[in-house]
Amino acid sequence: MDKIDREIIELLRDDARISFKDLGERVSLSANTVADRVRRLVADGAILAFEARVDHAALGLHLQAYIDIKLKAGMNTHEFEEIVKTIPGVLEVALLTGNYDGLLRVACKDQAQLLRLIDTLRDRAGVQDTYSRVILHQTPVRAPLQ
Repeated sequence: MDKIDREIIELLRDDARISFKDLGERVSLSANTVADRVRRLVADGAILAFEARVDHAALGLHLQAYIDIKLKAGMNTHEFEEIVKTIPGVLEVALLTGNYDGLLRVACKDQAQLLRLIDTLRDRAGVQDTYSRVILHQTPVRAPLQ
């Protein structure tokens, strides 16, 4: 990966919908050359996906929270991840070291829905213990690539 590939990735992080023509102009390459580079970056796994960032509040999900979770003894982390992917409201899951086995970021309509989500985690996903924190404000950070 060279300097131009890193520039392309930075530009795509800012706007994944930028055209190859505009991307090429920004890095001083032709649209076809940039398209080839982007396809290679995807094939090599440097770019995993092109996504839309969603305003969950605009969808009626005004409450976001982090939930630390401890799994029940014998619960397989891979199985846990697969179950959590099917639970509405779960946005992200991270497996961790330390006092808790994982961290979830969730989006809910209200406190009642958050409570139902936590009950679902305990009933269906093998969660033994939770510790929740409501997110008051969150700012996406786009630190430059190294």
